[in-house]
Amino acid sequence: MKADGTTVEEILANVPQERLEAFNKLHNVIVKNLPKGFEAAISYGGLGYVVPHTIYPAGYHCKPVEPLPFAGIASQKNSINFYHMGIYSKPELYDWFVSEYPKYSSRKLDMGKSCVRFKKTDEIPFDLIAQLMQKMTVEEWIAIYESNLKK
Repeated sequence: MKADGTTVEEILANVPQERLEAFNKLHNVIVKNLPKGFEAAISYGGLGYVVPHTIYPAGYHCKPVEPLPFAGIASQKNSINFYHMGIYSKPELYDWFVSEYPKYSSRKLDMGKSCVRFKKTDEIPFDLIAQLMQKMTVEEWIAIYESNLKK
């Protein structure tokens, strides 16, 4: 589902009313805990947290005009979705997240490769997301990204 808006501010303002508070809180937690170099931006028509072209001029290999994506959030039909490329590309980080999740939520983890779906907005583990966002630097993400490109 494409986000409703063309700026970060418009996307945050246009989230459905029943999800507005949780979605904005999730965005604020992510931004507050983003390591230096990442920034909030429009990424593939949605709200993303990216490595800007000023740091990584090559951009995303699939679409170089886009900055290198790292994380994102979206309000989908049945859930708020949180995307994190680090848990997809770094097995130790994935293992850490999966093992920590039950300490922060009584709900079963609903997760794809890089996507965590939150169907109940009152059970988003904001503290766990904050910790996760701090676990990978821009430099580490670029190194992982580039090493996977060469495979």
